[in-house]
Amino acid sequence: MTSTTRHGQPDLRELLAFYAEAGVHDALAEEAVDRFMEPTASTPPAQMTGSAPARTQRPAPEQASPAAAGLAAPPARPAAPATVPDEAQAALARELASRAATLAELRELMASFDGCNLKFTAKNLVFADGNPDADVMLVGEAPGRDEDLEGLPFVGRSGQLLDRMLAAIGLDRKSAYIANVIPWRPPGNRTPTPHETEICRPFIERQIELANPKVLVTLGGPSAKLLLNTTEGILRLRGNWRSHQTKAGQTIPAMPTLHPAYLLRNPAHKKLAWRDFLEIKARLKQLE
Repeated sequence: MTSTTRHGQPDLRELLAFYAEAGVHDALAEEAVDRFMEPTASTPPAQMTGSAPARTQRPAPEQASPAAAGLAAPPARPAAPATVPDEAQAALARELASRAATLAELRELMASFDGCNLKFTAKNLVFADGNPDADVMLVGEAPGRDEDLEGLPFVGRSGQLLDRMLAAIGLDRKSAYIANVIPWRPPGNRTPTPHETEICRPFIERQIELANPKVLVTLGGPSAKLLLNTTEGILRLRGNWRSHQTKAGQTIPAMPTLHPAYLLRNPAHKKLAWRDFLEIKARLKQLE
């Protein structure tokens, strides 16, 4: 707060010091300018604003092009891989998947496949984890950040919950086989497009066929809809035995259940998944 003189006027030195501290160093006009006043035709712009006339801007010198200066143009960058998949890539995926005679061959073919745009933004191919000779195979939708970094499915928070769910019925990663419909992480964990899913469909279908589990467990709605050929929602599907038909005509009993990531967001529904896993345990016991 500035001090005042005996006449009630502010001390000029303190007032100037206040303006200097505020960053005001130069006066632009003798009187304050009313910038809300409508400008009149007779008012010169310099008087209206209280500022000096605008300087004449010199035209900027033209930049000489590399060709005019005798310089070679920079070499063109190689074209990036196509980011929009087409039906030809889906057909190629079907051909490659049918060619694989073992899971190891399938993994090699998938690693060399460039027809899915998701491959170019992912760090790793997330093929599978666990025991391929196990009686039960679990299939989710797509890898997340942790899975992409490690190259293994279900290793993040949802994977830890899945491990506990398996342990509750006497299973672990040595007695179960785990994979995803999509083997590459979608950027930002976005939902895979229908075309991306269709391109990856032959790979997961062949993976199931080669693993040949006694029981298939689909984790979440996208996995259930794709592998069980249905449009029903997961809350309606879960808990009811369905069938997965392989290309060779084999029928595998399938249990659709809730995805662990969904259960982390909706813990009240863990009881539903528990019932589903009890059904899986009972079916596996029948098949011993």
